[in-house]
Amino acid sequence: MSIIIAENISKTYPVATKEPGIKGTINHFFKRKYRKIHAVKDISFKIEPGEMVGFLGPNGAGKTTTLKMLTGLIYPSHGRIRVADFVPFNRQQEFLQKITLVMGQKQQLIWDLPALDSLKINAAVYNISEREFQRRVGELTEMLSLAGKLTQPVRKLSLGERMKAELLAALLHRPQVLFLDEPTLGLDINAQVGVRQFLKEYNKLYQATILLTSHYMADITALCSRVLLIHQGLLMYDGRLNGLLERFAPYREVYVELSEIIPQETLIKYGEINKIDGRTVRFLVKQEALTQTVSLILSELEVIDLTVAEPPVEEVIGKVFQAGNV
Repeated sequence: MSIIIAENISKTYPVATKEPGIKGTINHFFKRKYRKIHAVKDISFKIEPGEMVGFLGPNGAGKTTTLKMLTGLIYPSHGRIRVADFVPFNRQQEFLQKITLVMGQKQQLIWDLPALDSLKINAAVYNISEREFQRRVGELTEMLSLAGKLTQPVRKLSLGERMKAELLAALLHRPQVLFLDEPTLGLDINAQVGVRQFLKEYNKLYQATILLTSHYMADITALCSRVLLIHQGLLMYDGRLNGLLERFAPYREVYVELSEIIPQETLIKYGEINKIDGRTVRFLVKQEALTQTVSLILSELEVIDLTVAEPPVEEVIGKVFQAGNV
């Protein structure tokens, strides 16, 4: 049975509008007018236990609104949601024991206290015994490489260390479902890699279900084989990441290093030229013409090196959002 079920969910916000000037201010005070903002529009999806799913979309697409509905922070205007067999907005204690929400731009750890003090508060909230608390903290500390860091004030930790400590706090009660909103936001490359590796290991160890939003495509490609794409509140795609590439990138990139510089007008016949840098040329070639084009390049040009690659995932997704439909 699916652990997350969203059926035709929508979220509409009334927003007050005001005309400029004194008259507009007086009218706004006595008789306000509203317009409706449709943050999420009739989307449906299911997620199975243990899945790691990427949730993608530009700023303002409706990702965070959807996560807030799934965690019960806000109620959907229409539709039905069940998470771990609970209705999220009821906020039952048993439900809260099964989920966690981590937002990269928010923090739950107390800034001036050691992270360990905040963890003890979480343990009390979730009725975790002292013995179990010590065991879980030790296990997660080792997985997150935080040895010696939890006794320092949170403000003295690096950004990467703080994010890892936030994850530890969010996972102390061992939830079944993780909602992660930009968990690597602002982290350097090494810290991002560390968080990704931890999430992969945690998923494997506890079969936790993870719904992840991120603007770093490396997070998605490293962790998620399935993606949901949302744009202007509409669910545009639900399927395999590889399927997205095949469907929306019907071309391949051919990188060619030539023995000499050749004029662009001479190279046009081999495919669409995406970039030229001296003797190096990047062609975009339709997949069905790939074999013929590569053979032609090798037979007619003096080639030092040739590489065929798929276009970057972020480029493909950017084109999907620009198109605005599937």
